[in-house]
Amino acid sequence: MASLTPYICFATVGTRAHLSSLPSPAVRPSRPPPPPVASRRAFAISFAARCRRPVPPQAAEVDVFTAEPAVAPTFDFKGYMLQKAAIVNRALDEAVPLARPERIHEAMRYSLLGGGKRVRPVLCLAACEVAGGWDACAMPAAVAVEMIHTMSLIHDDLPCMDDDDLRRGRPSCHRAFDEPTAVLAGDALLALAFGRLADPASYPADGSVPPDRVVRAVGELSRCVGAEGLVAGQVADLEATGLGNPVSLDELEFIHLHKTAALLEASVVLGAIVGGASDDQIERLRKYARCIGLLFQVVDDILDVTKSSEELGKTAGKDLASDKTTYPKLLGLEKSREFAEGLLKDSKEQLSGFDPIKTAPLLHLANYIAYRQK
Repeated sequence: MASLTPYICFATVGTRAHLSSLPSPAVRPSRPPPPPVASRRAFAISFAARCRRPVPPQAAEVDVFTAEPAVAPTFDFKGYMLQKAAIVNRALDEAVPLARPERIHEAMRYSLLGGGKRVRPVLCLAACEVAGGWDACAMPAAVAVEMIHTMSLIHDDLPCMDDDDLRRGRPSCHRAFDEPTAVLAGDALLALAFGRLADPASYPADGSVPPDRVVRAVGELSRCVGAEGLVAGQVADLEATGLGNPVSLDELEFIHLHKTAALLEASVVLGAIVGGASDDQIERLRKYARCIGLLFQVVDDILDVTKSSEELGKTAGKDLASDKTTYPKLLGLEKSREFAEGLLKDSKEQLSGFDPIKTAPLLHLANYIAYRQK
């Protein structure tokens, strides 16, 4: 592999048997109770704005970095991302029209349509293609995971959580509107996500997505975002913040396999389910998703200490200021880069055996997550 950028350059550190041997959704390992909740840091940025109408999805920025080395020289990754992001943006715009009460719909649209790379919905569409499906089969799932991702960002930015006033270079939802509206906007997006995923009218009329696949997808998404997934990671993260001493590597991976990787896992697995993948194919794609999910967080931790707020579009250095345990804090910057290299390699190994033409988007997405600069 060609050497990566000075910011993200990796090789393997230790073993990651947990990524390939995590139990099935029906079995959960026991874990010791987390440490007590610590007091949280408070700060404010005097930067508030009121946005009556969001940027139309056609004009929303799609931040794409074409990673090197190219997995398939003939595959236009940037064009693929732009095309898929455009159809996802149209679907999101149609899913949340302005309606009464206007303020809550404005807040939902402000956060949902305010830019973003659309990595999760594109992963969903790409996994569906690997399984033999097409965009129309996976679009309800793609829209659902992006709505839930947006909900998690709205809630994560609140003063009672990560307390951040910037998101994607703009005021966070609670700063652009107010805290009660932000909480309710996130709640509404969560409910709407499951509504879109479960609605038979969301799918092609030819029956290409049978009801049993839809039911399975609903159950999978519920597990990945609830107290066994994203919520579990967020709670563990809150409890581990401000303790003075770093948490263990095992605890840090528990946090990020749930808080960050779980929704990326849901994105890939939902696409595979509605596309008609076999159980074996679904589990291989699940392992791929867990690898890139953890990779996403390791890279995020690296960028937090190597980039500015202007470059990131959010507050840089915030994890250090709030005394959070991160991979650079626990392993050091170079070992964190090496750990990420191993995760990138592992993710690609999970795709061997699939049609290389169909997996080109997933391979390039793994590279993109490794190489991203914000």
